Amino acid sequence: MAPQTARKATPVRSPYRFFYWILAAIALVGIAALVFSVVRARTGGSAAMALVKMDSTNLTAVNAKAAPQVLGQASAPVKLVEFADYTCPYCGQWAAQVQPQLIRDYVNTGKLQIVFYDFPLGSEGEHKYSFLAARAARCAAEQGKFWEMHDALFGRQSEWSFVATAPVKQFEEYARGVGVEPTKFNACLESDRYADAVTASHYLGEQLGVNETPTIIINEKRLSNPGLHDYEGLKKTIEDAGAGAAAPAK
Repeated sequence: MAPQTARKATPVRSPYRFFYWILAAIALVGIAALVFSVVRARTGGSAAMALVKMDSTNLTAVNAKAAPQVLGQASAPVKLVEFADYTCPYCGQWAAQVQPQLIRDYVNTGKLQIVFYDFPLGSEGEHKYSFLAARAARCAAEQGKFWEMHDALFGRQSEWSFVATAPVKQFEEYARGVGVEPTKFNACLESDRYADAVTASHYLGEQLGVNETPTIIINEKRLSNPGLHDYEGLKKTIEDAGAGAAAPAK
């Protein structure tokens, strides 16, 4: 009997590889050049509360319009991508308990970059204000206060998530508390500015198979357990990803 020849395993393509390639392209070209249409000040007349109509079939264009918020150096060997909803309690736990440790241990040491995308889960029920909250954080980002507003929204989640009417005034109060100039912020929030950006962020998540929050992707690997109760396991994942990124290609 002739000896059998071992078959070479066919490499499995990560569904996130193209997405990460786009992230790298955006870093090279510059966010401002790609999302000029997102930051224009439109006058919608009232606070936009839900997804808008958009062609979601072009992943490159959708990702550019989504304009994620980034924390950490572009040269960091590990990228942690998060899709989150401001009304999601587990996202709130991640923001309060896990992210500060990540910033201390990995972002501040140049080993990790955090890339944050909005994934509002709905426009009614317990998630009915998630879209508005995402816009509020982006309005604060205009004045360099995204992460401060991000923390305020998650930290005070129980105050505004279930109120009877849209918490526009609460968000304006939070913005003042983090040092945002109120007139510009209020005009932004009480319009439809960034409605298209938040919509694009949501559609991008859908195309990547995001169906829950928080969804965490580390160097193309989606975590089955986002590390809410296992920070040591999360650290190992990050360190393994960093070692893999540093290893020379064979």
